[in-house]
Amino acid sequence: MTALSPEQYVQQQAAASGSSFYYAFLFLPPPRRAAITAFYAYCRAIDDVVDEVQDPSVAAAKLGWWEQQVQLAFSQGRADHPVLQALLPHAPIYGIEARHLLQVAQGCRMDLEQSRYLDYGNLQRYCHLVAGVVGEVAARIFGHTDPRTVEYAHRLGLALQLTNILRDVGDDARRGRIYLPIDELQRFDVKAHELLKREAPWGYSERFTALMRFQAERAHQNYDAALALLPEADRHAQKPGLMMANIYRTLLREIERDGFQVLHQRTSLTPLRKLWIALCTHWRGR
Repeated sequence: MTALSPEQYVQQQAAASGSSFYYAFLFLPPPRRAAITAFYAYCRAIDDVVDEVQDPSVAAAKLGWWEQQVQLAFSQGRADHPVLQALLPHAPIYGIEARHLLQVAQGCRMDLEQSRYLDYGNLQRYCHLVAGVVGEVAARIFGHTDPRTVEYAHRLGLALQLTNILRDVGDDARRGRIYLPIDELQRFDVKAHELLKREAPWGYSERFTALMRFQAERAHQNYDAALALLPEADRHAQKPGLMMANIYRTLLREIERDGFQVLHQRTSLTPLRKLWIALCTHWRGR
């Protein structure tokens, strides 16, 4: 069997993931699509270390290897892994720096070091690393002329991550993680063990639903704030981000319509529906 080129490898990783991001990439010109696909494959690889490696010490060592590889790639211009081989040529073109990749790894490392967040401020720090920085790099690749677009990208990244957290309450609890801030659990009188048990009658309650509504409203506020920040001059270039916003916000509304049944199931949109939302965004430009 012929070995895959780095470009083929990252394309395969992106297509196999089934991620909503993949549908937004389809509408980019080939050079930008190649860059964002390689960057996405890097983020996927880092995230998989935390989610799939059972032993935290082994996962930490793997993250350390990735961090070392990033530093070598950007200091010496060479890389051993096909993901970095595919990404490296695009870095100077789109202003991708080692610090961006290292911050993503730092955010994933937080998953190995803590499984609770005291308050929303602490959660925002985590979201900044695993989503805000990703949004910034994506915005650079999509193309922008106004520095305010970077602020928009960070806020959109936060909204997307808050949606992920809502969707994955049950999956995260299975791994022993609760991203919902502790002080907000206390405010709505929701106990951690109710979430960790992940089944009725312990998990679902009026208290839990009220907590989820509060989280959903915060996510909606961040979507609105992000869209308000996007300068008109960069709106066309940032269409892929708008596609992501529309896909994820549709997912958020599905979760709301289902009554926040997120402890025992993971709500998702079909590939056809994601593609349709992306197409509609492409046509409307918003």
